Amino acid sequence: MMHIDTVYINGEFVKPHGRKTLTLINPDNLETIGKVILCDKKDAAYAIKCAKEAFKTFSKTSIRERAEILQRLYDAISKREDELNAAAVQEYGSPISATRGRTRFAKNIFLTVRDKMNKFSFEQILHDGSKILKAPLGVTAAISPWNANYTHICQKIAPAIAAGCTVVLKPSEYSAIETQLLCECFSEARLPKGVVNVVNGIGEEVGSYIVKHKDIALINFTGSTKVGREISKNAAKMIKRTILELGGKSPNIILDDADLDTAIPNALKIAFSNSGQACHAGSRLFVPESRFEQICELLVKSLKEIKIGALYDEQCYIGPLINEAQFNRVQSFIASGIKEGAKVLAGGLGKLEGFNGYYAKPTIFTHVKPNMKIAREEIFGPALCVFTYKSVHEAIKLANDTIYGLAGYVSGTDLNRAKSVAEQIFAGWVYINKGVYEGKSVIPHVGAKQSGAGINGIDDYLQFRFIS
Repeated sequence: MMHIDTVYINGEFVKPHGRKTLTLINPDNLETIGKVILCDKKDAAYAIKCAKEAFKTFSKTSIRERAEILQRLYDAISKREDELNAAAVQEYGSPISATRGRTRFAKNIFLTVRDKMNKFSFEQILHDGSKILKAPLGVTAAISPWNANYTHICQKIAPAIAAGCTVVLKPSEYSAIETQLLCECFSEARLPKGVVNVVNGIGEEVGSYIVKHKDIALINFTGSTKVGREISKNAAKMIKRTILELGGKSPNIILDDADLDTAIPNALKIAFSNSGQACHAGSRLFVPESRFEQICELLVKSLKEIKIGALYDEQCYIGPLINEAQFNRVQSFIASGIKEGAKVLAGGLGKLEGFNGYYAKPTIFTHVKPNMKIAREEIFGPALCVFTYKSVHEAIKLANDTIYGLAGYVSGTDLNRAKSVAEQIFAGWVYINKGVYEGKSVIPHVGAKQSGAGINGIDDYLQFRFIS
């Protein structure tokens, strides 16, 4: 069992002022795996103070110096990859195959951002001799969720460092072991004092304090739309810049010419990514009415082929939900769907048999109506809603009938037609015939509607100044 009684502030592991503790539970077997002492407002104030002081010198560092830091971060995380993978499996029940991919993604961000920074123009001379200077914005706040915790952290701090900004990080308290290992990587990478400062703590106390603090210039938050709205309100009072990656209710349109033997298994993987605990999960599946029966048969068949619960098996795809509260939340949504008249094609209420942990039954609903709760709200669990459509126009209209706009998916063999449909889905990411993060490039996260704003690029962390 790991006892975490220090936090990483100003380049050192120090005892927090806060005294509350949180017990960390392995959601797979319900064993206690750690305890963490949570920070309070005094710890957050100290972290901001250190970040503000460090900004005075770090904002003046050269591109070469920052490139070396980003390289060292990549190297340090590479050495601890296996430990980070194991921590993610234990803390939130992610299958090892998914965790490995996320860890590679996390470390590669530093090299991708380094390469972009090396080509980035921080000063532009105009034809009349005037200048556009792009200067570091200031102290930035990074708030990360428990699902893929250290991946989100790396996504947030890499562009901040590239821009010359310092960071105060408030990670999810449920991911304290992952965070501690990552902080050890920061230390090994010899980050300058105060460049990244970490405070474990409750969002309502520590996160809120950081967001409202006058010395925070930018807030980069990943989490629920509900919390994102509150952050936006508080940021607006001081005209602070925000980068928000929020909730989703992402549509997946299966066109009538799709190869169903590929598209349907892929649709389940998109819906049940991270056990459904993913903002980009394609949780609304739109299928042609003429192929509904065939697709239902394939959905049931494909679900039986998905491996569940053997978290260290490379073939495993679905694990438990993060904790009891999340399990109960998902159960309430399933109960709501049944009550409102949706039909359960597979799964349903209750725990998955044969498991001790927080395993919800992967559930597929059919005959879902657009006004049902399960069709409107983000469930954040392994639950898929199936809709039928008569025309592609109707499918697109239904897909866009949501307050969210994070991701979208389209499957079809006629690529020109599929691209045309994809371009009409109002979402930040739209994928054709594949799932999320396939390929080698690191894309910026963008959100439409109430799924967020900002692209998390180097530009976001810079203040443009015109000198004439």
